[in-house]
Amino acid sequence: MLADASGLVEAIKKAAVEAVGAGKPVNVYFGKVVSEVPLKINVEQKMELGEQQLILTRNVTEYATTISVNWETENSGGDIGGTADGQHRHHIMGQKQAIIHNALKTGDEVIIIRQQEGQKYIVVDRIGAMP
Repeated sequence: MLADASGLVEAIKKAAVEAVGAGKPVNVYFGKVVSEVPLKINVEQKMELGEQQLILTRNVTEYATTISVNWETENSGGDIGGTADGQHRHHIMGQKQAIIHNALKTGDEVIIIRQQEGQKYIVVDRIGAMP
């Protein structure tokens, strides 16, 4: 019966340790980009993360996407096939490809989440400046 009791105690200890770990499934950190190429982020002045450790979201990368547009170009200011008064405009409508220039720059402050029990860190977004 004593052997069964020590097995039970060990199972309870293991469950307690797992419960404590589950109470903090992720850790949130704040960092600052110190290098763009290669990408390096200093986290709370304690450690430096490199590209191999980082997972970047779309909020912090340059990417292409499709957008819907419906606008007119500005006046050209010259008489290039335009009207008698020199006005020349074009209407642009439909879906167009656009590049979002959102890559991290040196000095950007970011919010980072560490995966539970992992060596990977997810760069969620930049920290917005107060107005």
